[in-house]
Amino acid sequence: MRKAGAKDYANYSKKILRVTNKPVSCEVFADDEENMIIQGNKINKWAKNVYVKVPVTNSKGKFMSKVIKNLNNNNIKLNITAVYSAKQTKKILDIINNKTKVIISIFAGRMADTGKDPLPQFKESLKIAKKYNNVEILWASTREPYNYMQAKNLGCQIITVPPAIIEKIEKFGKSFDELTTETVKGFLSDTKKSNFKL
Repeated sequence: MRKAGAKDYANYSKKILRVTNKPVSCEVFADDEENMIIQGNKINKWAKNVYVKVPVTNSKGKFMSKVIKNLNNNNIKLNITAVYSAKQTKKILDIINNKTKVIISIFAGRMADTGKDPLPQFKESLKIAKKYNNVEILWASTREPYNYMQAKNLGCQIITVPPAIIEKIEKFGKSFDELTTETVKGFLSDTKKSNFKL
């Protein structure tokens, strides 16, 4: 939003919520439980398709059980973000009801950036969330087009994908032979542009 030049978070969010009937997650800014709850209740009033986005912990690492329970018990749809492990998923599932919609956003790309394989965390999270019809697992922080296939094959219900990666996903389906020819053409084009001689 900042990059898009938004000056007023609430007004900008409400405009987005008006132009789509799809779920839109709007995040709280507070770092303490009391203010997260206050902000979550405010955001919830913006539109029927809004999900209140709350972090699984605050910046001090404290699990936000009070916030999650309070908002969930008031039938507020939640997107619980910055999740990295099936252990965190279980902690969330242990305190929510089985009717109000909840998205659990697991940060695959950031996990992989640190040399950790995200797939086991997703597999376990999807397995333990299966009995909750109101819970969806989201593949967050997509790094490459193949992540879309990984998320789909695992059975994630949602994946967040930046526009540049969506453009690459639209080109899926090329054969290895086509890829080889395209790559060699690219090499040839680069050598012509460089004006190198042998």
